[in-house]
Formats: sequence, structure tokens, C-alpha cells
Amino acid sequence: MEVLAVFKSIDIKSHKGLYTVEFFDNISKLFSSISIKNTHVIIDRKIFSLYLKFFNNKLDKTNFLIIEATEKNKSLEKVPNYIKWLVSNKIRRSHTIVAIGGGIIQDITCYISSTILRGVSWEFVPTTLLAQADSCIGSKSSINCYGIKNILGTFNPPKKVLICNDFLNTLEDIEVKSGIGEMLKVHAIAGPNNFKKIKKIYDNIFEDKNIMSEKIIKSLKIKKKYIEKDEFDTGPRNIFNYGHTFGHAIESATNFKIPHGIAVSIGCDVANFTSMKLNITTKEIFHLMHNTFKKNYQEFTKVKIPRDKFYLAIKNDKKNLNNSTISLVLPDKSGKIFIDSYKINKNLMKIVDNFFDNFSMVKF
Repeated sequence: MEVLAVFKSIDIKSHKGLYTVEFFDNISKLFSSISIKNTHVIIDRKIFSLYLKFFNNKLDKTNFLIIEATEKNKSLEKVPNYIKWLVSNKIRRSHTIVAIGGGIIQDITCYISSTILRGVSWEFVPTTLLAQADSCIGSKSSINCYGIKNILGTFNPPKKVLICNDFLNTLEDIEVKSGIGEMLKVHAIAGPNNFKKIKKIYDNIFEDKNIMSEKIIKSLKIKKKYIEKDEFDTGPRNIFNYGHTFGHAIESATNFKIPHGIAVSIGCDVANFTSMKLNITTKEIFHLMHNTFKKNYQEFTKVKIPRDKFYLAIKNDKKNLNNSTISLVLPDKSGKIFIDSYKINKNLMKIVDNFFDNFSMVKF
């Protein structure tokens, strides 16, 4: 079994050359590997507070921009504040910005580093499971604008990614489940046999550090194949939007009360159900994944998803071809995930309504 302590690195090809995902068996070693000179750190407030002791004598704490990791702060409207801080900190093109946190801090840093001074290098220390197992590779940034989720973004790979799963020890259970939601998505994309494997050990992921490490690495290896073929999201990589059309709509409709990876779990379940009802996939494929996805979002039974806001978000999804056609990522009869376009009509809405009324525990 592969574990982070012995599996040292993964190389990722990008349009800017190779970058490396490096694994560390403790946080102190990780921070010691970060260069202090000409470094500006953008960090999640919670992480700064939890791991303050590791920054002593390793990083210059005057070079820390501390941000509350909320969707509101991951918006174009907030970016000028971050630019102002970097300029006042005398950032230069030869400097490096280091992001320490989860996907929100990653998106902010990736977006800014691709535009400030026409491009500054950046590195990423992912501290959430969602970021470690999925978003840390792939070059993409996405930020919000005028309340529209991830409507702006760039493709800008980091110089390197530094992973230590000791950060996961301080995550709340829901944060871990959010990360596992993306891991389930990735394993479903890899095919039914891969999903069966993660389904079998689902409960053990929370307790066994070696299993968690193995699944982080497996998820990154699966994604690596797609992002190296299609870094700019023009074809094969689009299947990683599996669960996201419905998931992003759920996030928007609930004002982000449901975390991203949990919303993706619901979104994948809706997608599978929709595919079954359209006779694209089989009952067997739907039920193979249904209970596992449902188990991953069961704590959110009391969060109501307003239908009008949900369907408005679906229609506004940036992946749509037009206002009447939606791009959906669905499983076929063999369980292979594929993309196609469908009309946003009463039949599709009836299927989605039926899912929430009969198969989901989430109020719709």
C-alpha cells in the first residue's frame, strides 16, 4: 500500500513545464522546505491560528496576508484589497506567493498570481482533504463575481505543491466528508471497479491514515492523466465536472450552507438518477453509487434547497451552451462517465424533482 511517508512525489506536466507534488510526513519538515526570501504568504485565518508555532523562525510573519476562507472573500470584489497588500509589501516579478489553506485560498492566490505584474510564481500548501486529493493539481483558478459561482478564472499552475496529511487532523468531520465527496467523484470517473474499491473501504477512510493517504494519491494519479491531456478544459477533462452542474446550483441556492464536496456528492447522485430515468444508465449503476453518495451527504437533511434558486443557477451555469441547453456529465450503461447536452425542460425538471422527493434526504 502506498502511503505519503514513502511516496515522495508526483510530477505533473503543464504548459509552463513540469511541477511537482511533494509529500511530507510532518508539518515542520514541510514549512522548513519553503524559502523565506522574497516570499509572500496568503493563508487561511484558521490555519494561521492553528499552526502558528510552525511559522516561528521558518517564515517571516510580516509577509502574511490572513484571509477568512469564505466564498464571499473569494470574489472579484475583494481582490483589490489583496492586490493592495501585495503592492504595499513590495512584491516583484521575481518573488513567489505561497498559498496555505484549502480551495478558496488556492483560487485567490492562483488568480492573483496569474495577473499581478503580468504573472508571479506561486506555490501551494493544501490543508484540506478536498484540496489535497483534487484541486491542488490542474492549473485552474475560479473566483466569484456578483454572486455567480466561479464565473472568472485562469489557468496558472503552481511551481510546486506541498502535501502533509497531518493537516487533516484538525479538520471537522464535515470538512473531511467534503473532501471525500470529490474523491468519490474521481473514483467514479475512473470506472465502476475503482468506485467499488473506495465504496468498500469508505468507513475506514476516516479512521486509517494509511488508507486516507492511499486514496489521496490514487485520486491525484487518476486526475493527472486527464489534466496532462487536456489542461485547458477543451475536451476529456470536462468529465471532472461530474456532479458539479447540480452541485454548484445547490451551493448557490443555499447560499453556500452546503460545503462544496458535499454538494458534489448530491450532484453526482442527482446526475446518476437523471441518467437512469433517461434510460442512459442502468438501475445497477445508480444503486452501485447511490448509498455511498447518500451516506456522504446525510448530515445535510435539514438544509432546504429553494427550487426556484436552484433552477435559476442551473440555467446560469457557465458550462451551458445557451439558456435552454444544459451540459450534463452522466454515467452510461457500463458506468463510463461522459458529457452531452440536454434541454432544460419540464421532463428534466420533473426527474430532478422526483429525485429530491423520493431518493434524497435533502429538502427541496
